[in-house]
Amino acid sequence: MTRSTVLLESHHELPQPRCDFYDRMLISTAAILVGLPLLFWGADRLVIGAAATARNLGISAVLVGLIVVGFATSAPEMLISALASMGNAPGLAVGNALGSNIANLGLVLGVAVIICPLAVHPQTLRREFPAVVAVTILATVLLLDSDLSRIDAFLLLGALVAMTIWIIAVGSRSSVFDPIRSEYEDDMPPDMPPKTATFWLILGLVTVLIGAELMVEGATEIALLLGVSELVLGVTIVAVGTSLPELAVAIAGATKGESDLVLGNVLGSNIFNLLAVVGIAGVIEPHMLERGVVTLHLPLMGGLTVAVFLFAYNSAMRVQLTRPIGILLLGTFLTYQGFVVWDALM
Repeated sequence: MTRSTVLLESHHELPQPRCDFYDRMLISTAAILVGLPLLFWGADRLVIGAAATARNLGISAVLVGLIVVGFATSAPEMLISALASMGNAPGLAVGNALGSNIANLGLVLGVAVIICPLAVHPQTLRREFPAVVAVTILATVLLLDSDLSRIDAFLLLGALVAMTIWIIAVGSRSSVFDPIRSEYEDDMPPDMPPKTATFWLILGLVTVLIGAELMVEGATEIALLLGVSELVLGVTIVAVGTSLPELAVAIAGATKGESDLVLGNVLGSNIFNLLAVVGIAGVIEPHMLERGVVTLHLPLMGGLTVAVFLFAYNSAMRVQLTRPIGILLLGTFLTYQGFVVWDALM
């Protein structure tokens, strides 16, 4: 036994001072509070740089909006997933993906609908909703055995590739009257010189990476200090934090009456979270899932997805998500968050 081993063991035998707990908790909380704005700002710069770079390469506005911006806005979740899995905390990655999807449907869409009822174009029901439902079913089937294997992960990433190809095909065929196409084109950033676009692209990516690292470090340390699992932190603090940019976009879109863009962003984000975020976590660190994934988080996510579709659809194809529906979605999300925190601390 080496001298360093003896010192390490004797250190663990000593009672840890109470002030050390508070110091570590303060540092971890500060890491999350610093990491969040870095994630937000970096993601915004990354989206602008990526969109401008794609447009400079001659890619159409609608494909920039559907593909490039979709990947860029999911960059925080994907980087958190990769860093958490490499740091032996894959539960945080899976929790972030499932929690973000629940937050998108309950918090983001709920708040947007409360601000302004959303009149959803029938084309969105026929195109985006079936894709989200199919992806949700695929992820649920693969994870029902509580085992996220590399085979599961590669199937999810393969589905992401297929989904991306499908989106490109649909986007290329979409007419100028497509509501999502026109709204994406209106919201595209102005033309930008290639050097400026590249600068913002690189700076945004680096900033998001730093913010994600701080978020992962802070969340895993808090989970250790409080004695709760990384999954719990993933579906609460981290999921809500990484969903705040989507919330800001949804609020802005709702106030401008861009119903299809609001719903399109939520549904697109959920597709990327399930396929890319969970897929990345499984490739890097296959693991057995906690019981709550199958008994609570997956069923709630699937239930909310189906509920939003049923709420949005009617036989006359005049679709609208009303304020009572928004209150119900938000109330479901708040009840879920309260239950998860109560169950973890009891």
